[in-house]
Amino acid sequence: MNTDELSPAVSPSTATTFRRAILHGLGIVMPPLLTILLFVWAWTTTENYVLSPLEAGIRNVLVWNLQEIEDVKPVDRNFVADPTGKKFLPQYVVSYVDQNLHRLGPFESVPGTAIAYWHRYVQLVYLPRTVVVPFFLLMFLVLLYFLGRMFANGIGRFFVRAMDRFIGRVPVVSNVYSSVKQVTDFVFSERDIEFNRVVAIEYPRKGIWSIGFVTGQSMADISAAANEPVLSVLMPTSPMPVTGFTVTVRKSEAVDLDLTIDQAIQFIVSCGVVVPAKQQQVVNRLQLELPGSDKAAAMLSSDGSSPDSSSLAD
Repeated sequence: MNTDELSPAVSPSTATTFRRAILHGLGIVMPPLLTILLFVWAWTTTENYVLSPLEAGIRNVLVWNLQEIEDVKPVDRNFVADPTGKKFLPQYVVSYVDQNLHRLGPFESVPGTAIAYWHRYVQLVYLPRTVVVPFFLLMFLVLLYFLGRMFANGIGRFFVRAMDRFIGRVPVVSNVYSSVKQVTDFVFSERDIEFNRVVAIEYPRKGIWSIGFVTGQSMADISAAANEPVLSVLMPTSPMPVTGFTVTVRKSEAVDLDLTIDQAIQFIVSCGVVVPAKQQQVVNRLQLELPGSDKAAAMLSSDGSSPDSSSLAD
């Protein structure tokens, strides 16, 4: 007996449904997951390259000022030997560290030297994470505030521009720096460009529609040449709307769209995948109203399968 006859056949419709369910599940899980991973990466980077070095420097200074380590055990003081037996340190340091070592994590090893005991003691007493992290965040916000006030105008802005020009002349680094600066300026800076509304224009040729943001009235000479009012339109690029170009079009050739600025940016970033619900409802209604062959074509484009005869008859 052929074993292939015993195995149940998986229909194409079942495979398609399974694939669509998996993709739909990924679409639900990935946005919050990537958002969490982005914040975790940002915090891990800040901790490894900013917080931990600062914390280590402060701990070294405190240990240098507080440590009491003797080569010979003092007779009149309560000192004990460290694990090596070569150095002596106060009993209260060893006791406190041994009793509270679990606060540093379940896998923290027992200090092996007298100086290591002092580092753990200072970390537990003076630099607990419950104090260090809030204080670091507060100081970081204060630093950002003063930097923003200092370099917003005047001589501070001059130094920032001079630094940008200097880095812009460095090979390789200038390309990375300019790209990162464009993204940060778009995300964190106040936008000097005020978008009035979202429009669609036929660009780069007739029959191809592109979404843009109206930034205002264009030049008078162009309006006179066109014999009608013209608009300045910023044409963002997908999937990074931080870059783009500016075009001038006749006002009569710009179609106003019922979209907010945020909805238009979502549409551009997603490369046209994320369509606002109101616009999608109108598209679905128009497809249902298509007669005959147009309805069949709409059905074909919606599910990727050819319509059967009963669908065409309807």
